[in-house]
Amino acid sequence: MSVPEFPDTQDKQPSAPISLTRVGVTGVKKLLKIERSGNKRPIILLPTFDAFVDLPSTQKGVHMSRNPEAISEIVDEATNEPEIHIETICANLVKKLLEKHEYAVNAETEAKSEYIINKLSPVTKKKTQETTQIISRAVAHKNEDGTINVKKMIGAEVVGMTVCPCAQESVEKDSKEKLLEFLDEETTEKVLKTVTFASHNQRGIGTILLEVSENQEVNVDDLISIIQESMSSPVCEILKRPDENRIVTNAHQNPVFVEDCVRNMVIGLLNKYPNLPDNSMVTIRQVNQESIHQHNAFAEKVASFGELRQENIQE
Repeated sequence: MSVPEFPDTQDKQPSAPISLTRVGVTGVKKLLKIERSGNKRPIILLPTFDAFVDLPSTQKGVHMSRNPEAISEIVDEATNEPEIHIETICANLVKKLLEKHEYAVNAETEAKSEYIINKLSPVTKKKTQETTQIISRAVAHKNEDGTINVKKMIGAEVVGMTVCPCAQESVEKDSKEKLLEFLDEETTEKVLKTVTFASHNQRGIGTILLEVSENQEVNVDDLISIIQESMSSPVCEILKRPDENRIVTNAHQNPVFVEDCVRNMVIGLLNKYPNLPDNSMVTIRQVNQESIHQHNAFAEKVASFGELRQENIQE
């Protein structure tokens, strides 16, 4: 049965000859199963894709169906490749978009998905599953000679717990003055070194977005660990009383400002990736959802690895 041909309205001249930066689709959901070598269980993701190309002033519209078509083709190909990373899928997708949209010179895509990690509660060792967000992006530019340059980005968004150092110091100072009313200085100091002092807590949301070249791979599990370790404590979905006590105590023994979290992530990245090129860009962000305020606290660092290394040397 022959398929009827219809006119390509998109190829007509627009009434207003103005180029557009990004045109495409958003919110395309796909089931993605990534096989792994050995006896490792496969990774199951349900990513949401956005996919765009630029549009020249001579073209009325993009051939919109080619974007979800490209997403489907690349996701299908990925199921046959073991150990493929989601940022590599995005890199393959932007190249496919430029292949399908011959009039475009720029392509961009983003994929976000929940990512489940298995862990044990700290004391009772109860099995639990924790949800994080992984974020991948890629951009491609077609040069005049037809070659394509691709940059990709991988990142994660992780929830943890932070404890305010300022409020804790105030509580400690107030407690010391009260203790000195009936204890000597030496005994008071012993008490202060033994007791964990109260403070207000925040649910912290840490994010790292790391740009790498097309042939580089970064394990998103490493980024998740760096984010978790930057805060006062990780969180856990299943906690019995001994677990709860351990997490709260440990968190209050490691109070951090929102600024500290970002700086801790910087140090974690520099230690983990000493060989990443100086021109690799990274965005590091922390949002602390305050418990005693209606507002939230925010801190961010956007820099190249070279700039981070230089700052770290100067310190």
